[in-house]
Amino acid sequence: MKRIFVMLCGAASLLGAASCSSKPDSVEQAQETNNAKKGITDADTTVTTAKGVGGEQRPAFDSEFMTKAASGGMLEVQLGQQVAQKATTPEAKQFAQQMVTDHTKANEELKALAAQKNITLPTTLGKDQQKVYDDVLAEKGPELDKKYVSAMLTDHQEDIKEYQEAVTQSSDTDIKTFAQKNLPVLQMHLGMLQKMQPVIEAKK
Repeated sequence: MKRIFVMLCGAASLLGAASCSSKPDSVEQAQETNNAKKGITDADTTVTTAKGVGGEQRPAFDSEFMTKAASGGMLEVQLGQQVAQKATTPEAKQFAQQMVTDHTKANEELKALAAQKNITLPTTLGKDQQKVYDDVLAEKGPELDKKYVSAMLTDHQEDIKEYQEAVTQSSDTDIKTFAQKNLPVLQMHLGMLQKMQPVIEAKK
């Protein structure tokens, strides 16, 4: 009887773990809502580029760009707020605070644009962004600063690529304008990170 009880407890633990790992991705949920609004049923063939082979429109491109941008923007603000308090180097603290200032502004612009275009945005971090947030804050002292700068370097490289794609591939003039306006800010942040990383890595 005791053995059966233990086995049942183990099974329950596994089910609990599976339940936790299957937590919905807020970015995917938002995109599913946007696809439903447009009657898109095969997202795999509609989100890759704004125009497909032969020039046909890919209607999910704009909303997918915006849902990803929203989650990325939230990460930069929420993580920046934490790192501004917990970082040990003035460089990391100052950069984190600038992330909060710059991306709070961009996030508000994105929300207003989404409302205008009837695009649903995630209200919490997506799975990828949540992992970055958790991984950085799991560190302490100089290691936190190093992890943060490294994560932001990768994050901004990815952001720049996505914003450049939006500038060239979006089918919406207002979304193109938003991406074009914020692209130089992201490039400035990347330049700051590239200069800062050797300094932070040298800290012990």
